Amino acid sequence: MSLKLADKEQVVAALQAKLANVQAMAVAEYRGLSVAQMTALRVAARKQSVHVQVVKNTLLKRALADTDFAVMNPLLSGPLVFAASEDPVAVAKVLTDFAKGNDKLVITGGALGAKLMDAKALQQLSKMPSREELLAKLMGTMQAPISTFVRTLNEVPGRFVRTLAAVRDQAA
Repeated sequence: MSLKLADKEQVVAALQAKLANVQAMAVAEYRGLSVAQMTALRVAARKQSVHVQVVKNTLLKRALADTDFAVMNPLLSGPLVFAASEDPVAVAKVLTDFAKGNDKLVITGGALGAKLMDAKALQQLSKMPSREELLAKLMGTMQAPISTFVRTLNEVPGRFVRTLAAVRDQAA
């Protein structure tokens, strides 16, 4: 079913609105995937706050025209699904994890800002820790000196109590 011009303009405007805050985008060929598999991909993507959509390549090219992601135009041919997110690692992880279990999803490439990336670069990006993991590591690193200091302060009265208990046990 072909879209009318007004519908196409709405699709392009909606895509531009969704891509306004995006830092990374990737495309993959989905030929041969069933509806259930595409639904599973969308569910997995939604959990990671990744927007996944199948859209005509010409409409996607128009939506990307005035953005940094215009470098992806050479990748936009054939039946493609695109994924975009504020977290670049999340986009790569969702697509590569799904492609491991479904060999019919072939990652074509992507872009990190204005930098074009091939499938291998996306695979390397997917191996990086996610934003949440990095924040957790940062908090752990920041809390380590404080918790060590607190344990040191608690050790002084603890040692004193253990010494008193040992003296009491020896006297008894």
